Amino acid sequence: MSNPTAATSITATKPHFAVLDGLRGVAAISVVVFHFMELVQPDYTKSFIAHAYLAVDFFFCLSGFVIAYAYDQRLEKLGIGNFLKMRLIRLHPLVIIGSVLGLVCFVFDPWSNLYQKYAGNLLLMFVASCVMIPYPLVRERYFNLFHLNPPTWSLFFEYIANIIYALVLVRIKKPLLWVLTIIAAIALFWEAQVSGNLSLGWSGDTMRGGFARMSFSFLAGMLVYRAQWIIRSKINFAVISVLLFVIFIVPYRDGFNKWFEPVSVVFYFPFILALAAGIQQEGTSKKISDFLGEISYPLYMVHYPFIWWFMSWVEAKKPTMGEMTIVTAVGTVLLIGFAYLVMRLLDIPIRQKLKIALVKENK
Repeated sequence: MSNPTAATSITATKPHFAVLDGLRGVAAISVVVFHFMELVQPDYTKSFIAHAYLAVDFFFCLSGFVIAYAYDQRLEKLGIGNFLKMRLIRLHPLVIIGSVLGLVCFVFDPWSNLYQKYAGNLLLMFVASCVMIPYPLVRERYFNLFHLNPPTWSLFFEYIANIIYALVLVRIKKPLLWVLTIIAAIALFWEAQVSGNLSLGWSGDTMRGGFARMSFSFLAGMLVYRAQWIIRSKINFAVISVLLFVIFIVPYRDGFNKWFEPVSVVFYFPFILALAAGIQQEGTSKKISDFLGEISYPLYMVHYPFIWWFMSWVEAKKPTMGEMTIVTAVGTVLLIGFAYLVMRLLDIPIRQKLKIALVKENK
């Protein structure tokens, strides 16, 4: 069916907030280092980056802001179906790429044959990972919702947020958004008190907490945009990056975390978002922000299969702290390079073809 308006809306884009893109990259790199450090230093109280899992809450907050910014004024013309297709085009190629990579790394792990125990479940694990149906199975390795590529758990909740946005949230007024955000904040604090921290949502045992994490942060991001809490300042990207990163390196302490973490998510992250949205970038700083923003999602979605290899190597070879530190540093750099190649050679070309097909469909 011919629909020129929808086709035009699909091809239209709004300017990006360069600093927000850059912070997404800082958060993604922090997550990679955190996952290495879980194995280098399993005792959270001694890890220098013990709170980097809160980067996911920042991702959700960014997503709420960006989705509201990009679609609040045009979703009606675009249509719910096209909106959801566009989100699939943006996000899902890397979900499948990460699933394929996870399957290959699981089967061809040089230091472990754990896959043999689950040989009869491999196809189901792979399909579940590709279509994002939670399938926690491997108890030996944390009981992740998606063993082949564990970070997919946050995409599962991201998709839920996007669907709810298109069906409901895009139409609600600011007073109701305030009410929902406050209720979600209360739920987040409650989850933190019950669990002792916010490392929730990624496993079969903690899945409920993922709804609280996603709900508050996505709503808070929307609220920051709709209330136009954009703080104009002249601070640069390096400073705002430090302000975000400092949360990730606060020492982990039992009893302290159940308050520190929800306070950080509920109050500090929206403040960082509002501050970053008001920063203008140019020159080298903007180029760095753009690069970090480009590689953030690919890096997040392709790194973990290699963390499984790192875990198998640690278990099999019992390396020294120095050896593991070197692998962590070199591995992080190599994974950034690998993510860049995946983005350029696979993700971008696939998304371009799918977007062209969607535009043709709407003409």
